Amino acid sequence: MFQTPSGGAGQGAAVTDSGLMSIGAVLNALRDEFPDITISKIRFLESEGLVEPRRTPAGYRKFSAHDVERLAQVLRMQRDHYLPLKVIREHLDAVERGEAVALPRVGRQRDGETVPESAEAPTVARIGRDELLATAGIDDQELKEWESYGLLAPLPDGAYDAEAVTVASLVVQLGRFGIEPRHLRVMKAAADREAGLVDQVVAPLKRHRNPQTRAHAEARTKELAGLAVKLHAALVQTALGVRLP
Repeated sequence: MFQTPSGGAGQGAAVTDSGLMSIGAVLNALRDEFPDITISKIRFLESEGLVEPRRTPAGYRKFSAHDVERLAQVLRMQRDHYLPLKVIREHLDAVERGEAVALPRVGRQRDGETVPESAEAPTVARIGRDELLATAGIDDQELKEWESYGLLAPLPDGAYDAEAVTVASLVVQLGRFGIEPRHLRVMKAAADREAGLVDQVVAPLKRHRNPQTRAHAEARTKELAGLAVKLHAALVQTALGVRLP
């Protein structure tokens, strides 16, 4: 639970509740757990109905401790479960009404087709362009640049696979070390080659007449992808002479 500072005079003087926080204070409260949080993202989450702060007569936002905790829950569900904001809002609203509801699970969707996830698999969903921009803390021009390098690509309907959030977050983090998106084309090319190798192995299973065999192709793809990722990480660590925790 986030702690709120005691109140005082200033912009929020018209609001007498001592526990209310300005948007800047909320930003500072969330930043330890969510270092990429921005004021624009908090405003975006408000515009999507995830939180409803009070307003002073002058129009300043004032957030309660409950508002801050709800924002933290939203950010965790985005980060850990890749759920779209609409699903998160409906889930949190149901919880606050006292309903016993399980955390939603949303299947991965590609080319308009939903692929069910196993019970052990992480929840994956699709997100819209505006939500991706807000989550990653980037503007539309940056996203277009990343798309031009093949780092991200929208689905046919303009939405994005939620894995795009992970990619965008990593591109942002690498940028802090001076690694620009154009430098990452070599990583994208390597990933495409690895994906092509996996596809080549599972292609016969995908084309099989037996539905159970075709379903097995999905599990085999995940297994091979996991091994490829581990091998790639091990090769990079060996080349650099480092060991990651």
